Order: sequence, then structure tokens, then C-alpha cells
Amino acid sequence: MGIGRTTQRDQTSGHSRRKLLSAGALLVLGGAVTPLTGCDLFDRDDQPAPPPDPLRPMVDESLALAAAYRASATAHPELADRLNPIAETHTAHATELARVIGVTLPSPASAAPTTAPAADPNSARAGLRALEKTAQQSATAACAAAPAERAALLGSIVAARATHQEALK
Repeated sequence: MGIGRTTQRDQTSGHSRRKLLSAGALLVLGGAVTPLTGCDLFDRDDQPAPPPDPLRPMVDESLALAAAYRASATAHPELADRLNPIAETHTAHATELARVIGVTLPSPASAAPTTAPAADPNSARAGLRALEKTAQQSATAACAAAPAERAALLGSIVAARATHQEALK
């Protein structure tokens, strides 16, 4: 009896080695392609970019506050001893917030104050107090909405901003 070939001798039909090898190759290829289609190899990258971190505005706000303090300290050198430590605190807040959310800080030169300092020292302090109050409110809202692992950092920023308001009186 033949191994799968029709021979002249017994006229039995069977499968040739060529047919068996072809069928085996198709099974192997079919089995290899099927898993690849499920692992996004052939899928397009339609996923939207993740939204920006909700703390990103806090980084920008801290940098803007630091710039406002530095501008006022430059405009009113008699206030520099009082304002520069507060500016450094805001820079430290921005640095820590940036670390938490995984972004790099822009250079300090790119953080320009949004408004020019007031002409006299008392008005400059009043303007900075108003900025601090607004910033404290935004930090309070961010703290209330933040997950627990970020609440401590935001709570300390809220407290610092309240303290800055008192230091400017």
C-alpha cells in the first residue's frame, strides 16, 4: 500500500506529501497571523492624546506669581527683602508641581509678569495681595478636586498663599 499516493498497483487514493505540507504551512501561517491582528499590529493609532494634567495651570500660576513678585522687588528695591523670599516660595511650588505631573519648567526668563508693578510700594503690595487671594482660591479649588496623594501638596500651597497675604499687609 502506498503512503497517500495513488499508485498503479493498488489504485488507492491518498494525500501526497506536497498537499500535506501545503496544508500544514497554511495552518501555521493562519495561526501566526490571527494573534497579530489582536495585538494592534495592524490597527491605526486612533487614540486621542491624554488630556493635560489638571495641575498644569497651578504650575503656570505659581510661575506667574513668582515673576510678579520679582518685578515688584525690582521696581521697589525697598521691598526686595520682603518680596524675594515669597517669589522663591512660588518658584519652589512650581518646581514641585512640575515634578509631580511630570513636566519640565520653562526658563525663569520666559515667565513674565502679567501686569506691571504699581508705581508706589503700598499699591504694589496691595496688587500682590490681590493676586495671592485669587491664587489661593484657585489652589483651594484644585485641592478639593485633587486625589488624596496630591491634596497635601495643594493644601500646603493654599496655606502658603494665605500666609503671603498676611506678610504683605
